[in-house]
Amino acid sequence: MKIFRRSSSLLDSARTQPIETGTVEWMRELNDALALSEETGRPVFALFQEVPGCAGCKQFGADVLSDPYVVEAIEREFVPLLIHNNSGGRDAEVLQAFGEPAWNYQVVRFLDAAGEDIIARRDRVWKTGPLLARMVATLEVAGREVPDYIRLLEQEHSEYLDEAFFAQPCFWVGEMEIGQIEGVVLTEAGFMHGHEVTRVLFDRRVLMLDELYEQAKRRNVAQAVFSDSASLSRLSRHATTKTTGRYRKAPESDQKRQLGRSVAGSFTESQLTKLNAFSRSRRGGADRFLFPSQR
Repeated sequence: MKIFRRSSSLLDSARTQPIETGTVEWMRELNDALALSEETGRPVFALFQEVPGCAGCKQFGADVLSDPYVVEAIEREFVPLLIHNNSGGRDAEVLQAFGEPAWNYQVVRFLDAAGEDIIARRDRVWKTGPLLARMVATLEVAGREVPDYIRLLEQEHSEYLDEAFFAQPCFWVGEMEIGQIEGVVLTEAGFMHGHEVTRVLFDRRVLMLDELYEQAKRRNVAQAVFSDSASLSRLSRHATTKTTGRYRKAPESDQKRQLGRSVAGSFTESQLTKLNAFSRSRRGGADRFLFPSQR
């Protein structure tokens, strides 16, 4: 891989950046980015972007690359590098070296310190969930630890979430107990089939419905299970199971009740699920799901 000469590396300020590049603090020289990757072990997050760009490029920058949690994940775990795909000079040289088409939609490639792809290049990754999934995959392939706060954020945006409803005497307890289970991403208090229930979204890559039921049963928060999942039939014969019916969300005053007024600040819904789950039973248990800036 051809390495280019060093020069000024960082954009002056995220506030002056074009909308297509979001609010990430980018390096602008490949050589500098690879050197920093070698020094830190962090993969290079190389964005090939049209600047100025079309409406889709602007939306990607405004939505995905301006999400504060996505930005923090990129800046903490990667070396962010921006290459304009519609400019001359060194940008054009880098574009040619990587075989990237000019005037293309945004493409993110993940490089090691030698400038080689860590995972295969993929086009048309334009949403938060798929981008986060590729970030997690890159860290795993590179042998880097994937922080739980990034993994949880990826799960919240994932296409692999399944839904189930667990009945229990008190959904305040249900949200707390089920929220502690690894692979549970989101919980919500509500009503179904005459029961207080906890609505649960869980990552089926981590656990299946029968595994989730067994864990919830041990916590005494699974008197019945309501789900449309194909795996409903796999549950224990001792489980009371039904397909989903009319669901009604409980009032906001009943949501995340373990937290009360003890949490201030901005958190994702999945983080609130974990904060609520651990706030009473194991204080500090949710710290691993918070970004360093939130702690």
